Amino acid sequence: MNKIPFDAIGFDLDGTLLDTFRDLGAAVNHALVLGGFEEVSVETSKDLIGGGAKIMLARAVEAQGGLPQDEFKRLYKAMLAFYEQNNAVHTVPYPGVREALDELAAQGVRMAVVTNKFEAFARNVLTHLDLIGAFETVIGGDSMGKGEDGQFLAKPHPAPVLAARTATGGGRMAFIGDSTYDVRAAKAAGVPVIAAAYGYCDRPPHELGADAVIDSFAGLIPALHGLERAT
Repeated sequence: MNKIPFDAIGFDLDGTLLDTFRDLGAAVNHALVLGGFEEVSVETSKDLIGGGAKIMLARAVEAQGGLPQDEFKRLYKAMLAFYEQNNAVHTVPYPGVREALDELAAQGVRMAVVTNKFEAFARNVLTHLDLIGAFETVIGGDSMGKGEDGQFLAKPHPAPVLAARTATGGGRMAFIGDSTYDVRAAKAAGVPVIAAAYGYCDRPPHELGADAVIDSFAGLIPALHGLERAT
């Protein structure tokens, strides 16, 4: 077995470790119906995922004419409440996730989740799926607090990735995600990044700007070795 050439790996959650779109789509539709909007196809909800639940709902609402801010906030709170109770109904790990995490752990690689999902939601779904124990830390979209502009320091800001690197020992780290948010955050943190082409990519995978692209989670470990040769 070749030694993994990184001390730590950071993972995005939605569209990278977990196939979550069905539960996220159900939460969006719950809020849309409350607001008098048409439901969106659960399949097309994949296209709304990326910057977190608030952006996801905002895109769906804006596509149907938009809402005043106070009314949107009411729907957003309703969406979060629904998702809190229903965030692991249909959500599953992608094929090969458990096996790869086990192999990384066996080689002493330290692992973290960095997601724009609220930390409590991320921990809840990972616990439900019996995956939480694989990770030394889970950093959510709300974990780093807010910046001077009043917005959460979430991806594409580098702060969550930098915090994950610190929490996993400060050694050489790689990151894997499926969106421009992930790639931009990793690049800004000076961390090599792998794009998950099987996820909910907001651009064609090879246009995300990642250092490598994988078509399935089984390709992660070979890609990590490839990053070593390329750097």
